[in-house]
Amino acid sequence: MSSPFNAVLRRGLLAGAFAGLTAALFSLLLVQAPLQASLGIEEARSHASGEHAHEEMFSRPVQVVGGMVAAVLVGVAIGVIFAVVFASVRHRMTARTDFGRSLQLTAVGFFAVSLLPALKYPANPPGVGETESVSGRTLSYFSFIAAGVLIVLAAHHLHGYLRARGWNPSRSTTATAAATAVLAGVALWAWPANPDPIPADVPAALLWQFRLASLAELAGMWAVLGFSFGLLNESSRSAAATEALAAQR
Repeated sequence: MSSPFNAVLRRGLLAGAFAGLTAALFSLLLVQAPLQASLGIEEARSHASGEHAHEEMFSRPVQVVGGMVAAVLVGVAIGVIFAVVFASVRHRMTARTDFGRSLQLTAVGFFAVSLLPALKYPANPPGVGETESVSGRTLSYFSFIAAGVLIVLAAHHLHGYLRARGWNPSRSTTATAAATAVLAGVALWAWPANPDPIPADVPAALLWQFRLASLAELAGMWAVLGFSFGLLNESSRSAAATEALAAQR
């Protein structure tokens, strides 16, 4: 028997909090080092051009803590959305358990919302990017996320169509994966490239350290979200089954 929606929502909120804490920890351990180095390059660039550094409203430690709090809040928000989507599509997923369904949805969400956009528009540290192009870059990034979601929906409908036509699981899965790869490739080709050049004073190693650390932060968040949400659902169902068995005695 499926869980009431409010219970699923609470599990999504709790799993999102775990995921947000994981993202905050990844940010502290992996992202802060290249971020701090990039800020140093930006400051040195300002001194070299004769500009005076702007006095920050908040100290660097306060900014770090604020960023970690923001990561937790984002994780909670994503967890709630994840729970709503899970409750809507649970009966259409191929996995036999809620744990497996949670991992399926996690893989889809990470691919569409994090991995695919990171391939087209990888994260850049401070000192890379012009202020004038922020609006255009933001629009391109979020429209590409929307494209990723549409690709996933198209793949889902294609898989269902092929199964309804009598294709066996291996053939339908292979065809769906191939179609997804083609659509992703078309999207990567069609969307505009990031217009901002990489400044010469930003080392390539530092740039990719920041990008990979940022992607690892997202991967850790999605992984913890999927595993914790799945475990919470499974433990709840087990507890409900135990209570029902005890009531029959």
